[in-house]
Amino acid sequence: MADRIVVINPNSTEAVTAAMDRALDPLRMEGGPEIVSVTNPDGPPGIERQAHVDDVSAHIRGIIRQHDNDASAFVIACFSDPGIHAARESTDRPVFGIAESGLLTALALGNKAGIIAILDRSIPRHLRYVRALGLEGRLAGDRAIGLGVVELSDESRAFGRMVEVGEELRDRDGADVLVMGCAGMARYRERLADRLGIPVVDPTQAAVGMAVTAIRLGAGARPTAG
Repeated sequence: MADRIVVINPNSTEAVTAAMDRALDPLRMEGGPEIVSVTNPDGPPGIERQAHVDDVSAHIRGIIRQHDNDASAFVIACFSDPGIHAARESTDRPVFGIAESGLLTALALGNKAGIIAILDRSIPRHLRYVRALGLEGRLAGDRAIGLGVVELSDESRAFGRMVEVGEELRDRDGADVLVMGCAGMARYRERLADRLGIPVVDPTQAAVGMAVTAIRLGAGARPTAG
């Protein structure tokens, strides 16, 4: 079986999956694993509430079961890493969450990370997870752009707000690296980094990069009996 990374968008918005998938092109290479992005047809348009996180956890396990025989690794492409622990129990393939991967990547690039959230109500959920990961001491701040997942497709509005919030995280909170707090922000990473002059991490790229490394080093192989 050829190596394949299945990237799961837990929401039902195909435009988010498409934009996220385009941002993964630099990680597609000759001899490397195939990268396939899939959408959760049963999910909400955006993962914007704790209830959404809880509801899609079962959907994610179902998608993993569908692809378990033809995948070498999975990526959960939502910044809340919904159902990641249950997902890891449901497969012997490695499962990467974009929040965990994005934060760990950011902290290799800077001392204090700032998170650009979509909505104010996302922030308490992010902070709970940062504390659970034991990374609160390295978090500069978490600020919202005030736009939902679907509204991220309005490029001039979304990018303008991301610049404003990024400047606040950099100048007021002391962040020297930023993490985009939604997979739907992927298209803005390079422009945002150029505009702000500090590293900006797309968490889906970070998670898929970790999955590629795991597969190339043999960590993605299914254990053999005996």
